[in-house]
Amino acid sequence: MSEQNHPDGPPPRGEDALPEYAERVLEVAETVPPGRVMTYGDVAEWLEEGGPRQVGRVMALYGGAVPWWRVVRADGVLLPGHELRALAHYREEGTPLKEAGRAAEGHLPRIDMRRARWDGIGHAQGHT
Repeated sequence: MSEQNHPDGPPPRGEDALPEYAERVLEVAETVPPGRVMTYGDVAEWLEEGGPRQVGRVMALYGGAVPWWRVVRADGVLLPGHELRALAHYREEGTPLKEAGRAAEGHLPRIDMRRARWDGIGHAQGHT
């Protein structure tokens, strides 16, 4: 029996071979309404599993298939390396932003977390 077919072998590779935790994180990301955001920590708390770093890792590896720009850092700083793409989404969706001051690096706005943060209330599946 090859290692791939053995029950203790590595997980299958391919598009539909996401780890269960990753699937759950991506499902939460898909529920965040346009114009709203959840932090990495919010997602972990919602799932009652993992933490901000684990959610961030899932989003880095698999987030391209979901509205990744809606899962953000708690300080509202735009995702490094993807700032302009994210900013275009935020402006299109009307996500509340705080314009950067002149001293801010790159003069990029931040997400206005007080106004943009979503707590999941009204989510159809409910929190368990």
